[in-house]
Amino acid sequence: MSENKTLTTFKVKLAPVIGTEITVPGDKSISHRAVMIASLSNGPCVITNFLAGEDCLSTMAAMEQLGVKIERHENQMVVHGIHGKFKAPEKDIDCGNSGTTMRLLSGILAAQPFTSRLTGDPSLSKRPMRRVVEPLEKMGAKLKTEGDKGCPPITITGGNLKPIEYRTPIASAQVKSAVLLAGMLTEGDTTVIEPARSRDHTERMLEYFLVRTRREGNSVTIHGPQVPESRDFVVPGDISSAAFWLVAGAAQPGSRLLIENVGLNPTRTAIIDVLIRMGARIREVIEEVEHGEPSGTLDVQGANLKATVIGGDEIPNLIDEIPIIAIAAALAKGKTIIRDAKELRVKETDRIAAICTNLRAIGVNVTEKDDGMEIEGPTIFRGTTVKSFGDHRIAMAFAIAGLFCEGEMIIEDTECVQTSYPGFHDTLVEVQKGKGWLNRRTHVISAMPPKKKKNE
Repeated sequence: MSENKTLTTFKVKLAPVIGTEITVPGDKSISHRAVMIASLSNGPCVITNFLAGEDCLSTMAAMEQLGVKIERHENQMVVHGIHGKFKAPEKDIDCGNSGTTMRLLSGILAAQPFTSRLTGDPSLSKRPMRRVVEPLEKMGAKLKTEGDKGCPPITITGGNLKPIEYRTPIASAQVKSAVLLAGMLTEGDTTVIEPARSRDHTERMLEYFLVRTRREGNSVTIHGPQVPESRDFVVPGDISSAAFWLVAGAAQPGSRLLIENVGLNPTRTAIIDVLIRMGARIREVIEEVEHGEPSGTLDVQGANLKATVIGGDEIPNLIDEIPIIAIAAALAKGKTIIRDAKELRVKETDRIAAICTNLRAIGVNVTEKDDGMEIEGPTIFRGTTVKSFGDHRIAMAFAIAGLFCEGEMIIEDTECVQTSYPGFHDTLVEVQKGKGWLNRRTHVISAMPPKKKKNE
């Protein structure tokens, strides 16, 4: 592992057998929504275990820019809700690398009586936003995308909206959430109907904050206007972060790994279903359903994996885990087929191309398809240098591949990992040490950074 404090490069070698208990940082998707809905509420809300990664900090900074007071503490924040009535921002709102920030915030701003402009970094500026612009325009907001093919920046002129019934072309939790948040601030019933059910964190959180919704199959309706009741909220561990260690443990015969206090929302656990189908031995124990989100422990025992076929309705709830599943597939016996995942082309990078490029570099027989890939295994990975392509999930997936590598795996440009998993580097170091790792706990807790003073 690189000793470079800026973590621009990971250097990873073959790891000893894993035998430990870990926790992972707070869930990124839930952290975004928690600070937004708390900001919309009618009073102070204490949020515990908020993920202090760069993406979620972009959401927090955006809410502060809109007039929300947020007090930051080590592993908590207090968000003082302002009844959904925000002040016009004095300058552009920078969403950083976070598509979730930009898309969900668009729904909130569509119902505000002022004009705002959302920008992002070069990666976010290449990501399509028409899918969220279209339904918000149908509700009566005025949105203008300035980039090519409907990409950011976005200028939003909001106001009084009208309720709609909207059928999404693809299952997208971000589009659904943007429309529901706009609908919560709009008089009447707003309904979103999806072709397949996507992540339901927004619906669960709205219900926890006592906002009335109605769910029937793949449709959800919200009656507006409503103001969330101020309540405290605890963010469970992120199963998308846990997925990297799930594969590390599941693909290593003789290993034993416990991941504690991890979110087990059924719209997020498709990774577990796929790994079990591949022969992994994973036991899921739900210990509590706190604040609308089930959480518990995952008990993983290593085994020899076998190939599978991944596609169809399971893809929307598996899309973030495809990079690490590709690593599991390369370690599994047979040909794994991943299809219906064209959405990967428009993530932080073209993840299909990035995965295939890096897999070939480490000696894997992979065929790139328009909507996925075919991967032959098992493969003994060869040590080499690969790129992150500025994508945190690509960087972390190939760091895990390095644990199964003959020779040294070098992953370049790993600063992007800070967007979603600030503690990943520390845990990876411990895995590689081996000595002292067996039977000891590694807790990964991200602390809230101190708020910068003006002119600092």
